Amino acid sequence: RERIEKILDQGTFREIGEYLRPGDLLVANQSRVIPARLYGRKVPTGGVLELLLLHKLDKQQWVALVGGRVRVGTRIELTRDGQPTGIQAEVVALGEAGQRTLAFSEPIEAHLNEIGLTPLPPYIHTPLADPERYQTIYARSEGSAAAPTAGLHFTPDLMLALRERGVHFAFVTLHIGLDTFKPVEEENIEEHAIHTEWCQLTPQVARQINEAKLAGQRVIAVGTTSVRVLESAARATCQVQDAQTCGWQTVGAFEGSTDLFIYPGFRFRAVDAMITNFHLPRSTLLALVSAFTGRELMLRAYRAAIEQRYRFYSFGDAMLIT
Repeated sequence: RERIEKILDQGTFREIGEYLRPGDLLVANQSRVIPARLYGRKVPTGGVLELLLLHKLDKQQWVALVGGRVRVGTRIELTRDGQPTGIQAEVVALGEAGQRTLAFSEPIEAHLNEIGLTPLPPYIHTPLADPERYQTIYARSEGSAAAPTAGLHFTPDLMLALRERGVHFAFVTLHIGLDTFKPVEEENIEEHAIHTEWCQLTPQVARQINEAKLAGQRVIAVGTTSVRVLESAARATCQVQDAQTCGWQTVGAFEGSTDLFIYPGFRFRAVDAMITNFHLPRSTLLALVSAFTGRELMLRAYRAAIEQRYRFYSFGDAMLIT
């Protein structure tokens, strides 16, 4: 890794091009946050409930967090501004930590923009006047319960300026669930149960990455979710090829759920650098950053960020780690 003084050069994010090179490939997560926060009433008692959709199981079933006491068989009438919408859900299975499997009376996606609200992290208490502030400008594929926040720093003008400098972009997808923010409570990090998330890296993007690697260019992940996609694809490629060197391909096309848990000791195969925000203590995201930088370098970077009063979390500042 480069010297900490180099990494901690201060400036605004729009100056990031000064630290990038022609030929660098920025890989960003194009997942879009869905209006996953819903409200409803129990049928027939009328008790008010709040729902948060986590991930889709099939055409009409979702795993969701349900705020309130429910059991298998509980029926919920979805509401908008307190008025019934005609859409119902039934609790068909119970899960851990308040998670429930809901079977809706009809596919819910078509109604989310009308009856749902954008979920925000619990430390943001004021609703956003413009929900697009919690979307990256390149968000395309709907499915996340939280935004890939490292990408929030990019503007159209900045992306155009970077392209003019010879920096390239590629896009992957990882739909973020709330388990991303589940704290690590085990003393031995290896015992932490990591969440699974659906992700996709297309053949076209795999080719972009492999060509960049063969040309000696850097692959820079925009956010920890992009890191997870890239390294999941790299791991799958090595397993398929079953060779110590993993062949000439760094990654192949990948689609499906990943349970990859990156913590210190992990060997990175695809990522040469990353852009990331500042994360919560005892989080899997901080473990990933520590695996990339080394623990001591990560701690020095965070101390410097605190001293300089950088902002942390979703709408906070970012750092480029090379």
